[in-house]
Amino acid sequence: MILPDKNIKLSNSLIGVGSVLLGEIRRPCSVSSLWEKNNKIPEVNNFEKFVLTLDLLHLLDLITIENNLIKLKHDQIG
Repeated sequence: MILPDKNIKLSNSLIGVGSVLLGEIRRPCSVSSLWEKNNKIPEVNNFEKFVLTLDLLHLLDLITIENNLIKLKHDQIG
């Protein structure tokens, strides 16, 4: 589920969903506003996958949460 394989397409893996979410975090936002903005995207179709993806992005040190806002760690993203 984290990485794509022969049974899980990239768009359905957490890495694939993470790439979608990283593209949507242009400025600091709350979890609920990010969910509202992205819950209609087929890859981000349920809240559980959404939260697991945020957890993965945080573990990979690509995002941080400060003052209840999700922020990109710009020093590590291209």
